[in-house]
Amino acid sequence: MNPYEVIYRYYKKESRLCDILLRHSESVMRKAVDIVLRNPELKADLEFVAEASLLHDIGIFMTDAEGIMCFGNRPYIEHGYLGAELMRLEGYPRHALVCERHTGTGLTKEQIESNGWNIPHRDMVPVSVEEQIICYADKFFSKTRLDEEYTTDTARKKLEKFGEEGLRRFDRWTVMFG
Repeated sequence: MNPYEVIYRYYKKESRLCDILLRHSESVMRKAVDIVLRNPELKADLEFVAEASLLHDIGIFMTDAEGIMCFGNRPYIEHGYLGAELMRLEGYPRHALVCERHTGTGLTKEQIESNGWNIPHRDMVPVSVEEQIICYADKFFSKTRLDEEYTTDTARKKLEKFGEEGLRRFDRWTVMFG
């Protein structure tokens, strides 16, 4: 599969939004691929990690996030599961799980329900090692400060809003993926 072909079905190639998406996703991909290469004992699927890293945020165009040129009508918190729906329609269910499970360090059913988010009420937490690697790598990059990699401390601080469970998950990944 060619992730760029999938992206260009939903994003205008020369648009600012496409540039933001690609620069962010390519940064995430480089970090995720580096993690795979440095940790062969994890037996992660390198090709899948590269593809899914590029596609993990494909749903952002449907959200309302003016600062990153997204003028959809859905709250940004929904971009993961919206992207997962697209990936399932495209015939990529495994890639869909990465989209669905990368928000924060993953969203639990309890978090979704207690916050009243309009997201399917189920656990959306990374399960496979590939999902965990991509979710972890994503925490080091934003779409507003493109090409700037956060330190581990900064990435962790930005996750505080997702609660202690998410911080513990991030800390475990920091040890695992070092």
